[in-house]
Amino acid sequence: MTESITIAVECPVGQAIVRTLLYFETFSYPLSAEEVFHFSDLRDVSAGEISKKLEVLVNQQIVYCFEGYYQTQCKPEWVTKRLDCNRRAASFLPVARRMARLIGSFPYIRGVFVSGSLSKHCMRADSDIDFFIVTEPGRLWLGRTLLVVFKKIFLLNSHKYFCVNYFIDTNHLEIEEKNLFTATETVTLLPVYGKEWYHAFCAANTWANAQFPHFPKRSTDAVKSHSRGFLKRISEWLLNGKAGDWLDQKMMRITLAFWHKKFGYFEADHFELALKSRRYVSKHHPLHFQEKVLKRFANRLNEMKIQS
Repeated sequence: MTESITIAVECPVGQAIVRTLLYFETFSYPLSAEEVFHFSDLRDVSAGEISKKLEVLVNQQIVYCFEGYYQTQCKPEWVTKRLDCNRRAASFLPVARRMARLIGSFPYIRGVFVSGSLSKHCMRADSDIDFFIVTEPGRLWLGRTLLVVFKKIFLLNSHKYFCVNYFIDTNHLEIEEKNLFTATETVTLLPVYGKEWYHAFCAANTWANAQFPHFPKRSTDAVKSHSRGFLKRISEWLLNGKAGDWLDQKMMRITLAFWHKKFGYFEADHFELALKSRRYVSKHHPLHFQEKVLKRFANRLNEMKIQS
């Protein structure tokens, strides 16, 4: 069996397929043939070639297929769980769109994208609706603080429908950390408000599209452009100028001081990765999810003798 695995995945297409499946198996998430193609890192390969090679791998018992979904482990229960997550995601998307419109009404918010599992049409019972937010330059921390205060007071600090954990500003749309995890999260972002900033974001992150040359860009036909209602215009006018500059920097210092106190046991490099904080970016991922996923993926590649 070991010999057949080594021979079967020597070709670039087979290697690319197994790499793709192994990455999503870190989430116990099998893929359709179309999804394998979309997340393939090979530019010169067609969807037909991917489908044919998948069938070869299935016949060689290197890949398993259950109900049209592919995985490298013989665990049919993964498909049942996946379909349940897909159905839950479909019911949560309208909620995410309503929340996005609410977030977009806050001062200095320019774009709102759904991130995390829901952006991949997957929602486990314990998942949150995660939002990736684009702000006005120089007002990121002020905009962030207003949203966090709203969540704490009016949503009783619930993360379920209102998890705002990643902010960037319109002058710094390129994601600085470039790896498989961030590329996957970048291309799968689902725009729900500020479609012009979604297009600008995509243009600034072509490196992620190079990682997944076949992944289709998200449609923005039903996405509202950024706009400023009366209350938003007035509040931004009041918070412009030196007072707003001081307040934004003050909110950043207060937030950072709180995080250093709460996560003081983090090593410096872990703190930087999980809680990256600049005037133009705020990331709050204290569970080190990215690091855990990439480590599990690397271990599986090593076990399967697949090139990274």
